[in-house]
Amino acid sequence: MARYSLCALLLFAAVAVAAGANTDADDILIRQVVPEGEVEDHLLNAEHHFSNFKAKFGKTYATKEEHDHRFGVFKSNLRRARLHAQLDPSAVHGVTKFSDLTPAEFHRQFLGLKPLRLPANAQKAPILPTNNLPKDFDWRDKGAVTNVKDQGACGSCWSFSTTGALEGAHFLATGELVSLSEQQLVDCDHVCDPEEYGACDAGCNGGLMNNAFEYILGAGGVQREEDYPYTGRDSSCKFDKSKIAASVANYSVISLDEDQIAANLVKNGPLAVAINAVYMQTYIGGVSCPYICGKRLDHGVLLVGYGEGAYAPIRFKEKPYWIIKNSWGESWGENGYYKICRGRNVCGVDSMVSTVGAIHTSRQ
Repeated sequence: MARYSLCALLLFAAVAVAAGANTDADDILIRQVVPEGEVEDHLLNAEHHFSNFKAKFGKTYATKEEHDHRFGVFKSNLRRARLHAQLDPSAVHGVTKFSDLTPAEFHRQFLGLKPLRLPANAQKAPILPTNNLPKDFDWRDKGAVTNVKDQGACGSCWSFSTTGALEGAHFLATGELVSLSEQQLVDCDHVCDPEEYGACDAGCNGGLMNNAFEYILGAGGVQREEDYPYTGRDSSCKFDKSKIAASVANYSVISLDEDQIAANLVKNGPLAVAINAVYMQTYIGGVSCPYICGKRLDHGVLLVGYGEGAYAPIRFKEKPYWIIKNSWGESWGENGYYKICRGRNVCGVDSMVSTVGAIHTSRQ
């Protein structure tokens, strides 16, 4: 059985309970807006859907009791997917590889952002001109983004967001795209936020991207993925300074202004971003632009681009969107990517955005 990692990243049991309550609160708010009675028709073929789900994702269960329990959870998630579809009509919601997990299990195993505020003395990114921003922009088209990775059942999303931003910055600095080691951060980074007692990067028990940038500054850099491969488990630190592949020159926090976020994205490369992931468990594709979504940040991702042209059927107009690289493998979402609408800090996507600069480091 996969090890349950404490993905809300809470190092104390009391805080973990509070995080679970917040997850429940998001769902309660959704149910208040769309009554559950309106989605019962979606369960008529639940057994058929469950059989297809097990076959598609290779799901097996050790006992009949576990199978029946997971079927019950699956049916609950069919309801949640229909509720999400009603509240988020410009996206497609349905059965995903996470459909046999309760929201609390999903939160523990596949998220991992520490619920922290940014330090008061965090370096602020300089204000950039925004008058000549392109209408559409995507760092994938320019060779600055590595393939989608998979964190597995480990609350290490923060490490993938960190390496993704540094991979892009290193590409801008050197012209070389290098896949960097998340496992080094999982094993070796234990940097703490000075303003939050006990709030330290803790491998599969969670972390924060800015803490990880601080670790990289102190360690001197990050190894290549191939030299320090990902295991999805906490282990002892095996960092080899002679094999550093990329280093941080500086990092800074970007304001909530979406034009400034776009300008920093275009100038400085992919950005480390935090988000509320409540709709992501059921997301299949399209542009997510829910009518309601909490601002409590619980997942670290990578902002790689933006665009326009996402049609919102209720609002009768095109919606601009952000392009997000996730770390749940290519079988999730749109080949591992998530689109979320721009314009009003949906799901807190504008609330914790960081840019990083890289210095050239030759491979030894």
